[in-house]
Amino acid sequence: MKIATAALIVLLTSCSFSQHGGAPETPSLVTVAHVDLDRYLGLWYEIGRYPNSFQEGCLDSTAMYKARTDGDVDILNSCRDEQDGRLREARGRAWVVGPGNARLKVSFFWPFRGDYWIMDVGEEYEYAVIGTPNRKYLWILSRTPSMHPEVLAGILQDVEKQGFDPDKLLFP
Repeated sequence: MKIATAALIVLLTSCSFSQHGGAPETPSLVTVAHVDLDRYLGLWYEIGRYPNSFQEGCLDSTAMYKARTDGDVDILNSCRDEQDGRLREARGRAWVVGPGNARLKVSFFWPFRGDYWIMDVGEEYEYAVIGTPNRKYLWILSRTPSMHPEVLAGILQDVEKQGFDPDKLLFP
């Protein structure tokens, strides 16, 4: 009887907490309506990113996306190690999981996978902004190694509206 009562109290408390002023909910991450994957493929240069363990010490990061025959995308991420200048590479795979090709999953080590949501892309696919719904990861990518300051300023305003902290971005 005590276990049933305790379970009922926990259930009622958790329902009350989630409906009435518990931890604030994070608004849904908004992605672009449609991504033309053929135009998205190719080489991207990293302009900025949130700090993360798998890119620690990375400089001059790039990402190369290539179409696979099964409809998925091969990924080759590379960077130069800031300590010794050696090339570091990570190979992975991405696949579409959401509407309009803007929500993807990526995996660099099976069975682990993560979200890769395209929040913004330039009209000519000259830049892209990638984030995760939990706001833990964020990347700003460009087709060129640098980005016009006005374009970057607009992106920073947009990511802040989406719940990201622009001050956390690294620009290695």
